[in-house]
This record gives sequence, C-alpha cells and structure tokens, in this order.
Amino acid sequence: MDGLPVTIPHVAQDAAIRWPDGIAIIEGGEEWTFAELWQRVRQTASAFLAADIGKGDRIGIWAPNSREWIVVALGALTVGASIVPLNTRLKGREAGDILRRTNAKLLFTVQEFLGTDYGALLVDEDIPRVEQIIRVGGELDAFLATGNADDARVNPILDKLQGSDISDIMFTSGTTGIPKGVLTTHDRIVPMFRHWVEVMGLQAGERYLIINPFFHSFGFKAGWVAALIAGATIIPMASFDIPQVIRHIEEDRVNFLPGPPTIFQSLLAAKDKQDFDTSSLRGGSTGAASVPPELIRRIRNELGMTDIVTAYGMTECSTITSCMRGDDAELIATSVGKAIPGLEVRVVGADEAELPAGETGEIQVRGYAVMLGYLDDPEATAETIDTDGWLHTGDVGTMDANGYVRITDRIKDMYIAGGFNCYPAEIEKILTEHPGIGMAAVIGLPDERMGEIGKAFVVPRAGHTLDPDSVIEWAKKNMANYKVPRIVELVSELPLNASGKVVKTELRQQSG
Repeated sequence: MDGLPVTIPHVAQDAAIRWPDGIAIIEGGEEWTFAELWQRVRQTASAFLAADIGKGDRIGIWAPNSREWIVVALGALTVGASIVPLNTRLKGREAGDILRRTNAKLLFTVQEFLGTDYGALLVDEDIPRVEQIIRVGGELDAFLATGNADDARVNPILDKLQGSDISDIMFTSGTTGIPKGVLTTHDRIVPMFRHWVEVMGLQAGERYLIINPFFHSFGFKAGWVAALIAGATIIPMASFDIPQVIRHIEEDRVNFLPGPPTIFQSLLAAKDKQDFDTSSLRGGSTGAASVPPELIRRIRNELGMTDIVTAYGMTECSTITSCMRGDDAELIATSVGKAIPGLEVRVVGADEAELPAGETGEIQVRGYAVMLGYLDDPEATAETIDTDGWLHTGDVGTMDANGYVRITDRIKDMYIAGGFNCYPAEIEKILTEHPGIGMAAVIGLPDERMGEIGKAFVVPRAGHTLDPDSVIEWAKKNMANYKVPRIVELVSELPLNASGKVVKTELRQQSG
C-alpha cells in the first residue's frame, strides 16, 4: 500500500509525525502524546543498545497490558530484536520452556499480578540464556535510565529495519501437544492491520479500550498496533473488570471496544442492573466463540455500538475474515465475514479441491499475512502450509456465494474457553504427569458464559485413588488457568478405536 510504513516502529514514528499532539495512551490518569511516546521508544531503543541487544535477539515480555509493555516492545523492535509475548497465565514450566526455545536474552515481567509471584514461578527453571530479568517499576526505570532519546545510533539502525525482519514469536499449540512458536514479520502485520483499521472504521482521535491481552494477536496487533496505524488513543486494561470497564467508558469516552462475547454479555448484564452512559461507544469486533444473533442486536441497540462486527483469525494468520460494518445482525452472528483484502480464502474437500458455495470442508487461507513458519520446526510448517502457500486452518466450515464464511466444526480438537485457544493434546500431556493419572482425554463442551469449557475423562493409575476436585486443584498449579478442565470425570477406561486412538465422539455423546 502506497506510503505505508514498512515496520511497526516506523508506524509509531509516523504517528508522532502525523499527530504529534494527539493523545497516544491514557493510563492511570496520565496522558502521553504520540510525540512523547516516540521519545520514550527512542530512549528504550538506546537502552537496548547499551545492553548489547540488536538484530536477531529475542526479548521476552511476560506482563499484563500497560504502556510499559508497548514501550518495551517498540524499543526492542526498533533495534531489530524480536519480541516473545508470554501469556500471563502460564506457569513456570510453560514460561521456562518458551524462554529456552527462543533463546531469549532479556525478560521483562512484573513482580506480581492477580496474586501470582512471577519471580517465584521461575526460581526452579533453567534459563541460562536469559541475561537479565527486568521487572516493571524500579528495575525497568533503571534499565531505561541507561538510554537516551537523542542517541545518534538509533536512526541508522531504524533506517536498516526491513519489513522482512521477524517482529515477534507468539506461541500457539498443536494437536501434538507441544506449543509451537509462530514466526511473523513486520510486512505481514502492518498492511494486515491497515486493512483491519479500514474495515473497522477506526479513526484518528477515537478512544480504543484494549481489554484483550497484549500477549495475544487480538490485543497486540489488532490492539495497540492498529491504534498507532489509525492515530487512535490506546487505553490499556491489565485485566477484565466490569466496574473498571464501565468507568473507562464513561470517564474516558471510549469509542471502540473489541473483545470476545463474554465482555459484551457482562456489560449488558451490568447495564440491566444499573444503567450507565454508553453514548460514546461506536463500534468494535467480537468472535472467538459462537455469537447469538440476539447478542448482536442488544450490543447495537442497548450499548449503542452500531458498528459491531464479527471476525476470524488465528495466531498463524492474525485476521483472516471479517464482517463489514452495516451487515445484518443475523449475518454477523452466524458468519465470520469474508476475506480481509489481499487474502484468499477457500473451502476444500478431502481431495484438496475447492468446493462449491455452501458445501462443507476445511477452511484455508493464502496471502501476505500467513506466518513465515514455526520456530525450529520445518516439519510442522510443511504440514500446515502446503507447497502452493495455502495455510490449513484445521477449521471446518462453508462459504456462501458472497464469500462469507461460516465455521461449523474443527478438524483439530481445539476448543475456545473465554477467547483462549485450548488444545486437548497439550492439556492431556500435562495431566498425565500427575502421579495418580494413567490416561486422560479432554473435550470442549458448550458453556453460556465462557463459550466452551474443558471436560477431562481421567483413568486413575493402578493403586491410586483420585477425586475430581483434587485433579482440578493439581491442574491449577501446573497449567495456565484457562487450560484447567472445569469438569473431571473418573472412568475405568477410555473408548479406543482399532489403532488405539481415543474415540472422542463417544466421549462427547456421553456428555450430552
């Protein structure tokens, strides 16, 4: 696209030039202009150079949404490093595995968040490549003090940044149960979210409340990166809290609010109990779970978000399809929209041939936004992206004559709990590390509040006595909270097919 900055730091620099006095971020009652944000980014980049961080290095960020998250990320990207966002709900073993596999040199984190001591989680982890753990607060201030916004070294390094440089490594999971690092480049993100901004109608000066976590594409790329592209004001939220969301909407005059359906259901429930001012709200996007048509109507009519749409994406291709503003509520609720400009989407049968409109098959996508590949895993990359460049999403659905996609099932067992992808194979692998569990099988079940929840069928080891509550408590200590099965059923055996694989269709039938 003509005139489009080539990298994410260039987007931030461009915003400082175009809207120097515009409000870039509001947090804790303090406002930063785009010009101030860019000066802080330059100082951070200088601090990274002082720490001998440069092109090809990886920087871990394990922290909730904040302006510091954005500054650290942009500073690292400016010097050519790649960021590794870590889910704040990960346990020590999960975070340690990611830090080791990415060879991260620095880790930025917090001392405590939602009752979790992040330093304590890593005490027993062997992460020899991590040279320094820097916590937001005193340690981060001291780190930034080593930098200078006027550092003459920053400009030539920024000038050498290329769109093909790796911007981030975000971890997802596969049916093997081993998390995979998705390699993405700047030139996959910037044009993608320029299109996304246009589809959403996000404008300069609009207030964008970002509840979606920055460790997720929804909060990072469709969040603060999109806001910088549009010149919108970023209002980061560290965690989802309805009274705080309402305060932001009323006091900060929020215009744009994306999120999973649970956010809007919670807002509507709160509004039913005590009315609040939503007159500033214009639009947003939802997805990550099935959306009832009535919910879309209520979001439009009761919250005033006339430009609410549904969209579909995955870590391997941040946004694939989206509905359009003004689409019928029924269409928005029952489809995930049509291909984002510049991408091709098709539905294919078992023979890989494209199917006619209305027929069910696997959804595939091709184009500039598809990931570069998986970190150190060419085999998994080849299994996911074929020789013609089509990304096999693993989702099953249909496409109508107008290109609108409906997702009906998943080839993979993945289910989505509260907007987070949950991979049964990964959860099963961790469960079977429990000394009393012999076998485990996990499925997703529909849930009104969360979209879906996990149910685990557990076969105890011989000589061990288990109870469901103790299994759930153990899981809470050994895996991220969103992965923890909400229901555990003890069984003497699992249904297996002739090749010894668990027949999950039988487990789903048993669960009604």
